[in-house]
Amino acid sequence: MITAIVKYKLPSHIDYAACRKHFHKIAPGFQEAKGLISKHFIWSESGWAGGVYQWETREDAERFYGGAWRDGIIERYGMLPQIEYYEVFALTDNSRGTVELFEDPALTPREAGDPASREGRRRPD
Repeated sequence: MITAIVKYKLPSHIDYAACRKHFHKIAPGFQEAKGLISKHFIWSESGWAGGVYQWETREDAERFYGGAWRDGIIERYGMLPQIEYYEVFALTDNSRGTVELFEDPALTPREAGDPASREGRRRPD
């Protein structure tokens, strides 16, 4: 399992209410994203917003964050999104009373130790 934290600075014309309204409007559309387990739509008083995503694989995340999604972020917020990937080792879910331990790595050892991969860039082989 991979967690991706995506954030972008909101333009001054998008306030709390406008951001919340937009997130409520687009949330159902994420049900169709291949490999997406969950998404938390987030907003901060600092003027940043984005999402915390749980993905089955990094490949699913990278495929989603390319193309139309990326173009829409740039068009709406005027910047490339900042994306960080994290491998999930364990998950405690108090709402279900469960703990999951993940043994198989979601990232290859090269990706896990490669600073370029951690920043969402791949180095040429």
